[in-house]
Amino acid sequence: MGILNKINSPSELKSLNMEDLKVLAKEIRKKIIEVVEKSGGHLAPNLGVVELTIALHRVFDAPKDKIIWDVGHQSYAHKLLTGRRESFHTLRQYGGISGFPSPFESRYDAFGTGHSSTSISAALGMACSRDYTQDDYKIVAVIGDGALTGGMSYEALNQTGYLKKDIIVILNDNSMSISKNVGAMSNYLSKIITKPIYNRFKDDVWELLGKLPPALSSKTRGLASKITEDLKNLLVPSGLFEELGFRYFGPLDGHNLDLLIKTFQNIKRLKGPILLHVLTKKGKGHDPAENNPSKFHGVGPNMGKSLPKRETYTDVFAKSIIELAQKDKKIVAITAAMPDGTGLIEFSKRFPERFFDVGIAEQHAVAFAAGLAISGYKPVCAIYSTFLQRAYDQVIHDVCLQKLPVTFCIDRGGVVGEDGPTHHGAFDLSYLRLVPNLIIMAPKDKDELKDMLFTATTYKDGPVAIRYPKGEVAGEDLKKERTKLNIGEAEILVQGKDVCLIGVGSMVCECISAASMLKKDGISVEVINIRFIKPLDKKLLSGVFKRIKRVLTVEENVLTGGFGSAIMEFLTEEELGDVQLKRIGFPDKFIEHGPRNLLLEKYGLKSEHIAQIVKEWI
Repeated sequence: MGILNKINSPSELKSLNMEDLKVLAKEIRKKIIEVVEKSGGHLAPNLGVVELTIALHRVFDAPKDKIIWDVGHQSYAHKLLTGRRESFHTLRQYGGISGFPSPFESRYDAFGTGHSSTSISAALGMACSRDYTQDDYKIVAVIGDGALTGGMSYEALNQTGYLKKDIIVILNDNSMSISKNVGAMSNYLSKIITKPIYNRFKDDVWELLGKLPPALSSKTRGLASKITEDLKNLLVPSGLFEELGFRYFGPLDGHNLDLLIKTFQNIKRLKGPILLHVLTKKGKGHDPAENNPSKFHGVGPNMGKSLPKRETYTDVFAKSIIELAQKDKKIVAITAAMPDGTGLIEFSKRFPERFFDVGIAEQHAVAFAAGLAISGYKPVCAIYSTFLQRAYDQVIHDVCLQKLPVTFCIDRGGVVGEDGPTHHGAFDLSYLRLVPNLIIMAPKDKDELKDMLFTATTYKDGPVAIRYPKGEVAGEDLKKERTKLNIGEAEILVQGKDVCLIGVGSMVCECISAASMLKKDGISVEVINIRFIKPLDKKLLSGVFKRIKRVLTVEENVLTGGFGSAIMEFLTEEELGDVQLKRIGFPDKFIEHGPRNLLLEKYGLKSEHIAQIVKEWI
């Protein structure tokens, strides 16, 4: 039957002996691999924290004690041990359990996470609440070394050390984010790892001095504290964490269950801010994932099977920016710890001096791009839609206010599938459309994305955002030469007289398909590829609205403040009260996880639904 099948809550771990716990670790890894191979998910990060998860739940008393998983893509073992074993096969599937922690899903998920570097801030908030109410429980934040490249984690460390709150921070150090870590913090941690002698020496000295007579021991230990502090500064470069007010322990083997459990038992009794540094191996226990942790960070369904490779918008962007950079030495590329996901790996190899991975630091990425732009370069900032939200202030103040020529290539615009609400790019048209000086484009197909990138990198009068979806690219290579688009110019793709469909980016093809369906029913449909969400092609729209009085906008974005709202505002400004407007997009809610096509169908963003709305309207 196995040990895992008998675990329905973490309290049951407390009765298991060490050999049983080691067997349990193997069974958890086997279960994770089995499910992820079928449904996809984050494989390598979860395999790396199995022993750490078991030790945490063995020593601490969740859900009374709060365990917060930073980013949360390493919470699969946690889910298996907290009552979700029976439903684990539904992981990331529509209607199934989430791939990230969610308080809506389980009381063991202390805090909902999906973006990086938030755990210590949340833990500090919980600690203050606990102390105000004079409650008694432990709070543990598990944060990866990659997440420490995010500035928010330092803000939280700074205040936690200042307030001296009782918090345990587990630094899970596997030298990786999604790709290999970069930056000074990564180098700093490497120095600690190579010089672990300090903590061993400190513990040995402390134990030895404790054997002296009490009066002498007390005085000698005071002197030893000064000596060991000086020794620490010599052996552990700068003692960053202790200078921030944390007691630092480690580094220790994050796969040694016995050591982890004993260490947790010891630090659980301590008060004040504690930072425990553990070393883990991403992909542990699965050779392909251990040997290539970046590739196996997140995998799709049917992992390991040879499937036909379909070209994506990301692929087209990757090739196009290289072509442009070959001709223009002022073009530089910036990403926030996502060179693989944004398609910039090949660029980084071809132009290493013009490639910058800033770590999980989107705010810095955008302000850094602004600095490059104001100095005469042409920065292309490639960030997922959901992560660009984190740099909103920098987009407004540092780039748009100064009208700097930064190109934002916004990948994963719209729904992204099984990663769910923390990762869907459902808001970018709304949150960007209101910012002055910003041009916003969305391509309908492959050629148009290439033309838009060419247009953006040659535009000198301000910033440009290009928004494209996850998934297979539409269209073929029809042009060899790139075309510079006229800013704000839309195009009529299909002419009609009964209804006008205005599509945004990925929805243009759906509109064309809907028009073909409606033509068979005798309904004449005009289709506009808006291309520019901002500025609008007011001249073209005014002409169309004089001829056609039924208008339907279709966008892969939340309706609130989105493109449809822009058309509504235009109709009001132009006093075109005789035009009837309907809008299709996402409702005012966070969209659940599930396959991309299923979600588009559910929310009416497929051609069949568009055609049905028009039929009912006519």
